[in-house]
Amino acid sequence: MQRGQRSEREATMDIGIIGSGNIGSTLARNLRALGHRVSIANSRGPASLASLAAETGARAATVEQAAGAKDLAIITIPQSAVLNLPREVIRSTPAIVVDTGNYYPSRDGRIAEIDEGLTDSEWVARVLGRPVVKAFNNIVAGSLATRGVPVGDPRRVCLSVAGDVPQAKETVQDLIRALGFDVIDAGTLADSWRQQPGAPAYCRDLDMEGLKAALAQADARQIAAYRLKADQEAAPYFVR
Repeated sequence: MQRGQRSEREATMDIGIIGSGNIGSTLARNLRALGHRVSIANSRGPASLASLAAETGARAATVEQAAGAKDLAIITIPQSAVLNLPREVIRSTPAIVVDTGNYYPSRDGRIAEIDEGLTDSEWVARVLGRPVVKAFNNIVAGSLATRGVPVGDPRRVCLSVAGDVPQAKETVQDLIRALGFDVIDAGTLADSWRQQPGAPAYCRDLDMEGLKAALAQADARQIAAYRLKADQEAAPYFVR
């Protein structure tokens, strides 16, 4: 299947994106190109998204509207901002919730539950009070925007997906394939530390075998060291 085409199995979805940074904007653009209905929101309100909406055909929405999407709600915001989401809306939606976020203490402040052992997305699921799927966090926005290619192309990059609800993971995996990427089921949310900042699989454009090897190479004893290294490297880019 070519990128930009959907199989008969894939219906048009109603997708809400919360966060209009590089990943959120790229997903809005590429998901609209696949023909999905997309709403995008940020903390500044719909008016701030007028130019992106005009370019992509996505609907500029409030956070509550994007959170209430019917099929998929993608959260792509700093970890600390998760606390400000409309949790009642998210808990009541039938949509699959996808978390693309990464915990950086220099940006987000210290989150004790993560420092004490929860994965980034286990913490998000606990805050929201519902299951989430971890995806799109181990690739940089530039690669997400430009590296999607047809099945069989030797340049095809692989992404990893983790979560506790198999059917939800399958839906997200199908979407990633339609965007032009291979995909690996990386296990449960408890396993998602293998694709967190600093781990061998993080922010590397790897093929399927390379990503499998990188995920397997990750060492649970090094989680704190991975995080520290990634945080130190990223800190200069965070604007306070």
